[in-house]
Amino acid sequence: MKRCLLIGGAGFIGTAVVQALLVEGSRHVLVLGRSVNPVRELPAGVDYVCAPPERSHEVLMRVLPSCDEVIDMAYASVPKTSFEDPVHDVLVNLPFSVDLLKLASEHALSRFVFVSSGGTVYGNPLYLPIDEQHPTNPVSPYGITKLALEKYGQMYQRLASLPFMVVRPGNPYGPGQSGNLGQGFVATAIQSALQRQPLTVFGERGTVRDYIHVDDLARAIVAVLLHGRTGDVYNAGTGQGNDNVMLLDRLRPLAAADGLALEVHHQPARPFDVAANVLSVAKLTYDTGWRPRIDIDEGLVATWSAAKVVADWKSEA
Repeated sequence: MKRCLLIGGAGFIGTAVVQALLVEGSRHVLVLGRSVNPVRELPAGVDYVCAPPERSHEVLMRVLPSCDEVIDMAYASVPKTSFEDPVHDVLVNLPFSVDLLKLASEHALSRFVFVSSGGTVYGNPLYLPIDEQHPTNPVSPYGITKLALEKYGQMYQRLASLPFMVVRPGNPYGPGQSGNLGQGFVATAIQSALQRQPLTVFGERGTVRDYIHVDDLARAIVAVLLHGRTGDVYNAGTGQGNDNVMLLDRLRPLAAADGLALEVHHQPARPFDVAANVLSVAKLTYDTGWRPRIDIDEGLVATWSAAKVVADWKSEA
């Protein structure tokens, strides 16, 4: 049985990837995170190792020799925080991940999957949907550092034969996503409705994004691990775009059914927001057979229901 090291596997996307790996069934999963205890509960049989920043090199040196594969999802910032402090974005992300790539290149791994960002590395699109051949001109610090790590991985592939592959996700959403960390518009909109707080949309209709359910994204990452071609880059999205207003229109009936409303305040469009991002997933489908399964309306119902359960539980506590 292969041993898969999942870095950042206790986060929102990471826990879904853990489940997808367990469903696949032929891997023992080891999750590495920064906290002493995982921030989310992990299934039985999944091991957890703490690697605080000051000891990350030491911990990686200890665990990598026993691993066959790596999925790197570690990232200590989100697009919003990267704008607020771009120097911090570099310092908390690049040193750890470059060290990981260097150490991984010194071991006989069979696969290394880096989870990048399809929503930020391309920048303003020349055409839609965006395929993997589209120029990469990120307009955010988050996208710049993600792209830099792609380049480092490709360098180690050339110099040391690291079996490196990249997944570029669209905008993930789903049950369990936090609405107050700047991680996603869906989670923020639902939390605003449940807390009866206004939601800000920048521009007349906001931005167009390719929203992919976290379970579909997790399956895409595992599909690349199993069937992706070494050295290749794969988009993971749905090929469908929704602007902020369209998404809110889909959420309004769910809120209304619970006696809630979505109060929206509009502000001018922000110059650092990419107006539209929709991903072509033809390459991922062709190489691995993966396709998205969860329709946006189905996914929003499940996400709303899960968030409402949490909100009800907190109100009763």
